[in-house]
Amino acid sequence: MNVADYMQTLGQQARTASRAMARASTNDKNRALLAIADEISNSRDALRAANAEDMARGAENGLDAALLDRLELTDARIDTMIEGLHQVAALPDPVGEITDMKYRPSGIQIGKMRVPLGVIGIIYESRPNVTIEAASLCLKSGNAAILRGGSEAIASNKALAECITSALNAVGLPEACVQVVETTDREAVGQLITMPEYVDVIVPRGGKGLIERISRDARVAVIKHLDGICHVYIDREADRSKAINIAINAKTHRYGTCNTMETLLVHADIAGTILPELAEAYEQLGVELRGCEQARAIVSDMVPATEDDWHEEYLAPILAVKIVKDMDEAIDHINTYGSHHTDSIISENYTLARQFLTEVDSSSVMVNASTRFADGFEYGLGAEIGISTDKIHARGPVGLDGLTSQKYIVLGNGEVRK
Repeated sequence: MNVADYMQTLGQQARTASRAMARASTNDKNRALLAIADEISNSRDALRAANAEDMARGAENGLDAALLDRLELTDARIDTMIEGLHQVAALPDPVGEITDMKYRPSGIQIGKMRVPLGVIGIIYESRPNVTIEAASLCLKSGNAAILRGGSEAIASNKALAECITSALNAVGLPEACVQVVETTDREAVGQLITMPEYVDVIVPRGGKGLIERISRDARVAVIKHLDGICHVYIDREADRSKAINIAINAKTHRYGTCNTMETLLVHADIAGTILPELAEAYEQLGVELRGCEQARAIVSDMVPATEDDWHEEYLAPILAVKIVKDMDEAIDHINTYGSHHTDSIISENYTLARQFLTEVDSSSVMVNASTRFADGFEYGLGAEIGISTDKIHARGPVGLDGLTSQKYIVLGNGEVRK
């Protein structure tokens, strides 16, 4: 296979299909989503067989237990994919929404209309259910999609692609509305991210190495976040119960997510009373604490923190702890070492909380809430394609609106410029 020619063909087909998707009605898109759900439900045996191929090959290739777990398509995960398709179908369609209409002195009326981005390329690793999540969000937002999953899930992704193609045919939408790349050659990724004539935006979902490579080499806009170095700052005017509950939840609810707290900042005035209680709770939950000198003076069995710890996304039961003299030092630490993902202050002081919201440069900033709330479902978006820490176009959890843009529309009645 000539990978360059193959990817060019996919791109051309996607660009043509994107025009059909832009014309598709809400009913057309919802019918497609529900048809995909039916195809998946009716293809359980084929999906399990294809996934078994991937699982066997993964075990032979030495994939660890965590990767094999992400790769597996259990009955429960198939049910979740089906339910997800129904949920996306039930979401409001953002495409065609007209807002901000106003008359100008010339007599024309100006407004904004929400429109699809066009063709979205999505590059992801391991989890085959991302194929359906990505396809559903792209379809509902009126975009064509080119999906490139990990080589370890190629059989599962091909089987899911057959379900998608059958459903699109059944409802009369072009097959090329959603295309799954059927080669494991890594050159396919390089081609996909350098086709601005066919692809409008790339969404990478995977490890930091993958996202760094795509961000560096892409000639297409990228919606991304590299890592999630999230902070909770406990202010001296924090409610003690809230502070303890949030600090425990933000770290231990799940360790392997991008919105998990990785560094705890504590005001010096309350560190002596609250840190011992937190340290005891973390110890019972198996969390290793790595503290600054001041923190270790209070809890002596903390591991000494190094400069590298402030930069680290552990994705594990490890937590960096630093004592700060005031909120300004906390904000400076967050803006210096954080990844602009999600950061939270625990305080009953309204003025300080407002200052924290204003000055912390992150895509989600919280007051008296766990960082674990930073995802599309919890924000009421219904679903998300990922989280963006960029500042242009989409920022924070990216739902259907984030896969669209707005164009100006002008309504006139024969007006001419004088």
